Amino acid sequence: MSSGYFRRVGAARPSHLMYTAGVGALIDLPNFSVLVKGLESWSHAGLTDYTIDEPRLRTAVNRSLQLYGNARITELRAAPWTEGADKSPKGTAAQDIGVPVMPFPQWLRCTACNLLAAIDTEAFAFINSNPRAPHEAKFVHDCKSGKPLAVAARFTLVCVGGHLDEFPYNPFVHSGTVCPRTARPLLRMKDHGGNQAANVTIECVACGAKRNIRDAMGERGRRNLPACRGRHPHRASYEHEGCAEEATLMVAGASNQWFPITLSALALPPARGEDIAELIEARWEELKGITSRAIYDVIAALPGYGYLKEHDPAAIVAAVEARHQGATGQGDQEAAAPVDLLGPEWAALASADVPTPTDDFTLAPVTVPPALTGLFSDVRQVERLREARALIGFTRLDAPDHEAPEIATPVTLSRTSQGWVPASEVRGEGIFLRVREDLLTEWAQRMKTSPQMAAHRKAFGQFRTNRRSDRSTGPFDAMSGWPGERYIALHTLSHLLIRTIALECGYSSASLAERIYAGDEADPRAGILIYTAVPDSEGTLGGLVSLADEPHFERIVRRALRDAARCSSDPLCAERLPHDTADYLHGAACHVCLFVSETTCERGNRFLDRRFLVPLGDGPDQVLTPRALRP
Repeated sequence: MSSGYFRRVGAARPSHLMYTAGVGALIDLPNFSVLVKGLESWSHAGLTDYTIDEPRLRTAVNRSLQLYGNARITELRAAPWTEGADKSPKGTAAQDIGVPVMPFPQWLRCTACNLLAAIDTEAFAFINSNPRAPHEAKFVHDCKSGKPLAVAARFTLVCVGGHLDEFPYNPFVHSGTVCPRTARPLLRMKDHGGNQAANVTIECVACGAKRNIRDAMGERGRRNLPACRGRHPHRASYEHEGCAEEATLMVAGASNQWFPITLSALALPPARGEDIAELIEARWEELKGITSRAIYDVIAALPGYGYLKEHDPAAIVAAVEARHQGATGQGDQEAAAPVDLLGPEWAALASADVPTPTDDFTLAPVTVPPALTGLFSDVRQVERLREARALIGFTRLDAPDHEAPEIATPVTLSRTSQGWVPASEVRGEGIFLRVREDLLTEWAQRMKTSPQMAAHRKAFGQFRTNRRSDRSTGPFDAMSGWPGERYIALHTLSHLLIRTIALECGYSSASLAERIYAGDEADPRAGILIYTAVPDSEGTLGGLVSLADEPHFERIVRRALRDAARCSSDPLCAERLPHDTADYLHGAACHVCLFVSETTCERGNRFLDRRFLVPLGDGPDQVLTPRALRP
């Protein structure tokens, strides 16, 4: 590489690499687009303190990877980054440390003469000479017009198997054959504009063959495309057995070219009297070395391991040895079951004894206003919290779905196991609300025979049936994954409060997130955690926690319920119920009254209906909230 070449071409926040454009995704830069490379290409050499310690999340990641048939990991790693790169952009750190990317698509078009050629030809030159302005990096074409900008040819091929490939311009323009004049002909791409989908013509300069990109679009267009080659460019690999799926034309910037598969967990202090088996499972990586009493004594004396002293040393050593020998008594099927990440969080948040404060988790009880005791049994300020997030894979075309996991094929982040996955963490604050269990249980029993709730259940079954994969041949349960009546009520209340809180706490609604603890009849829970989920100082301003104090909290709850009684889309919104011909999972809910941003809602604005919290003409027995709080 020449001395004038600088590798840095842009920047992205850690959360962006987790949820918007991580490994295998395309990121649009001002002048071209890049693809985030697989984990084999990532390097943390020369960096310290890049691991994220969260045993519960690490265990959940390993269970999920086991379900996908992938190897275990031992670390959660933040994206490689070092402070001071902006101050010294010519330094080694600024050039060598970062998330590796590659230009993709690797076919470029000259904006002056419309030349279409691969990036590795001599037609284009890369300019990145200003280290303080990585956004100015670009490709140019040396033609009669000087050195005009060369931009990415935006068409790619994808398939439901998660593969991504270059569009085959040369075979396409020659209808599957080769140019009769030369083996590597010059091509030109002309965009004619208009509003009838794509109107782009590919022309061979050598033989004059022409073809419009519309011949590759739609169901009929797929017949004009070659079979999928099974390419994973982020892993620089092809499937050994090829791919049996049809290739589909996609514009590189399409929103369905990449969907992340992520897990998240709150950092919790060790629970008093925690079961030894659960303790060993959750903190296996840090406790697996305790194979004797002498080692126990050394580790228990270290900072951060004080929780070990609450257990019998011999029992800890025996549990570790049993775990090493596989004598846990668990079958393979149970070992592969997903980890319940919400259960321990519910236990800590709802515990009668407030956990010992830590730098990652501090809980403070708040007196419930007398007017709200009919709805809430407990309100707590979460003065500090840390949420760890891990990216374990991704899908293309179809998003991963809790209700229909078989509809999308997960893609791994690397060719071989690297022993780690990308992760990020955010610190913030929150409010935990515990709804009265007797109130919610009694309401849920009434709703089992409600025609409105029956409409929700029927719509869910239809929703699952519509999304059943043609490739799935096993038994199918249309109601598998049904969240239940309790969840719909708690989820709706959470959205009402989030929208109202955002107007008063100083945070935007997109800066807030929710965690719903609904449980079921066997394991009843009735809680809502509303917390900040942004990776900067906005997440710890204190404005959210303060709203749990009197008189703010009562005012917020009353305002939320009052606003829910009316929507500017009524009566259409108020009368809406999910039904067979439509494909949605919400009732009286819309962007005006209940919907929030996708980063805020944990279920994609599904399972919402304000008729279950405020009277909308369906009868008073439908409403969860006590009469004293109804508008």
